[in-house]
Amino acid sequence: MHPILFKLGPITIYTYGLFIALAFLASIYLAARSAKREGIDSQKIIDLSFYLMLAAIIGSRLLYVLLNFKYYLSAPGAIWQIWEGGLVFYGGLIAAAAVSFIYIRKKGLNLWQITDIFAPSLALGQAIGRWGCFFAGCCYGKPTDLPWAITFHDPASLAPLGIPLHPTQLYSSLKDLIIFAILILLQKRKKFHGQLFWAYVLFYAVLRFIVEFFRGDPRGFLPGELLSTAQVIGIALFLLAIVMLRRLRFKERTNNSIV
Repeated sequence: MHPILFKLGPITIYTYGLFIALAFLASIYLAARSAKREGIDSQKIIDLSFYLMLAAIIGSRLLYVLLNFKYYLSAPGAIWQIWEGGLVFYGGLIAAAAVSFIYIRKKGLNLWQITDIFAPSLALGQAIGRWGCFFAGCCYGKPTDLPWAITFHDPASLAPLGIPLHPTQLYSSLKDLIIFAILILLQKRKKFHGQLFWAYVLFYAVLRFIVEFFRGDPRGFLPGELLSTAQVIGIALFLLAIVMLRRLRFKERTNNSIV
C-alpha cells in the first residue's frame, strides 16, 4: 500500500504512525465521554490514557522484538523504528493492565468499572490502528487466490511484494469493529462491573485465534509450530475471561442477595 504518507524536506510522515495517533485520540475521547456519563472525573481517565498509551507501545513493541529476537540481535538499531510497524497487541495489553492496576489503586477508583469504560474504546482504537498496519504492510497474510486478495507493490512495504495475500489487517479491523458493536450493545444491559472488559477479552481471544490462521508474517510458534504464540496466549485469556465473568457475576448476585 502506502507506508509513507508524505515527505516534507527531512520530515517523513508514516501512514502507520498517523493511524496509531488517530486510534489513541478516538479511544481517549470515547473513554472520557463514558467516564463522564458514570460520574467519574474525565481528567483522571485522560491522565490514565496517557500512561496506558506509553505502556501499550512499550509492551507491544517489547513482545514483538522478543518474538523476532534473531533479527533484532543482528539489527539492534531497528528496535526503535516502531513507525515502520511491529507491535504485538498482547504485549501491550499485559503492560497496560499492570499500569492500570497501579494507577487505579493509587486514585482509589473501582478497578472493574474503569476497565469497562476503556473496553469499547480499546476495540475502536484497534479497529482504526489496524488500517495503519494495512498501509505499512505489517501483520500481512498468507498467499491466496481469493478475489479480495491484496497485492503490495510499494518497496517500502513490510509485506512481500507482488504476491496476492490475505488482507489480514482488514480482517482484524473488522473483528475489532464487531467486538466494539457487541460491547456497545452489552453496555446497555450491563449487570456488573467488569462484564464489558472480560467480554472484550473473551471475544478478542476467539476472533484473534481465527485470524491467526491466515497470518503469513513471522508469528512465533508454540508448541512445535502447531499454534502461534498469540493463539496460545489467546487460549489462556479465553479461559481466564470465562472464569472472571462467572466469578464477578456470582459476586454481584451474592452482594444483591445480602442487601
